[in-house]
Amino acid sequence: MSKLRILIVEDEPLIAESIAMHLANTGFMVSGIAYDGDEALHELQANSPDAAILDINLESGTDGIDVAQFINQHLQIPFIYLTSYSDNSVMQRAKATSPAGYIVKPFNKKTLVATLEIAISNHTQLSNRHVPNLNFEKVNQGIPLPLSHREFEVLQHLYEGKTNQQTADLLFISLNTLKRHINNAYFKMDVGSRTAAIVRLREAMLK
Repeated sequence: MSKLRILIVEDEPLIAESIAMHLANTGFMVSGIAYDGDEALHELQANSPDAAILDINLESGTDGIDVAQFINQHLQIPFIYLTSYSDNSVMQRAKATSPAGYIVKPFNKKTLVATLEIAISNHTQLSNRHVPNLNFEKVNQGIPLPLSHREFEVLQHLYEGKTNQQTADLLFISLNTLKRHINNAYFKMDVGSRTAAIVRLREAMLK
């Protein structure tokens, strides 16, 4: 629960598994793999990912750009395109959906992970720009159970879009200790993901 949950939308199983393998042992985990657009829409609604990696050309009537439009209209989570399509007409359609990143295949792990980290950080900061800075007392008034000061400190870094590893490094704690703090905070806030936690924090600050 403490890792960022990523939905992979890719119609070629070998490439999908390669993406999943690249995300293993990082600050991300795979929430699901969708092999066509309709399955992607189901996964988005059923499993609440924190971000999505979208191929554009999918073996269905719903392509990756259609999935991106659904995300923009209903979920407001960051997404990146990972595709072999780079011609001008496709780029124009893709740009209209305001993706957080665009990677042309073939790709490597460093590029994929770095693009995801930047996409999530930028999206989080943009989404928080109209919300007051987090306040310990006000947050605790707006959630079911009060956070400890350390749990609040951890959530502040996640709220700013930092990864688990970046947060652990800044706080000089191990990843296992960090994950324990995150899971305790999620329990106290009655949420199951980073996206849900950030939404709950925003709600608490805007009350």
